[in-house]
Amino acid sequence: VFADLNHVKSVKEGDSVTLESGVTKLQTEDVITWRFKGAVIAYVNNEAGIFNTSPGDAVGFRDRLKLDHQTGSLTITNTRATDSGLYYVTINSGKGNTYNVTVY
Repeated sequence: VFADLNHVKSVKEGDSVTLESGVTKLQTEDVITWRFKGAVIAYVNNEAGIFNTSPGDAVGFRDRLKLDHQTGSLTITNTRATDSGLYYVTINSGKGNTYNVTVY
């Protein structure tokens, strides 16, 4: 999978970065999954009312991930160099985006 050049983000260590889900407004049936280094770091199931970032705790994001409840976009706060890499978002197990994030 190649990162789309429109989805390259560069951020200074300690700052925040927002990765857009590609959805302008969540629909009832929307399910959004965010992945980093093969691990699920955040999950939205709008119909069930689930907005979960706790999977990110297992890979070093404890209390630094925020999900937008309107769009499913993901914000990483207090970024670290170890947050650099590819982030994948899938919507309803189909379409999605890839972000290449560099923290300097």
